[in-house]
Amino acid sequence: MEDVVAGVLRQWERAYPGLDTGPIAVLGRINRCAALLQQTPDPLTRAGLTRAEFDILGALLRLDRELTPTQLARESFASGAAVTKRLRLLEERGLVSRRTDDRDRRVAHLALTEQGRTLVDGLIQELVAHDRALLAGLTPAEQDRLAEALSGLLNSLEGTIGRTPG
Repeated sequence: MEDVVAGVLRQWERAYPGLDTGPIAVLGRINRCAALLQQTPDPLTRAGLTRAEFDILGALLRLDRELTPTQLARESFASGAAVTKRLRLLEERGLVSRRTDDRDRRVAHLALTEQGRTLVDGLIQELVAHDRALLAGLTPAEQDRLAEALSGLLNSLEGTIGRTPG
């Protein structure tokens, strides 16, 4: 079965015979997959969270210690401004608590609340199962090869473009 990008590639090849459409074949498919994944309701959507918000909660749970907003930005691959906005929403929901540093009142230390930990604990298994179902069309070996190829692309992009704030 042919995917939608294959048709686009044929159109470009018709418009520009001899054009190397290899980059479009790869990045077009990555972009199309990303767009479809963003449209797919998942356990986070039903819990009223975005993936970016869950990344912050997940970082706090995985590292199991207080983090500053700067550390959270690094852990969640987001800009400081984006993290600040997300933290405000997570604090309002009672999922994250903020403690001012004893020595420097400008520094905040953030932690999961019990409510936040309970939410992550309740969602992570469901989220992994949901993501596994999305990948069910690929064999485990294909998933491993795709993960390895995407890791190579990610390392290459981070080396040339740097981390893109989100």
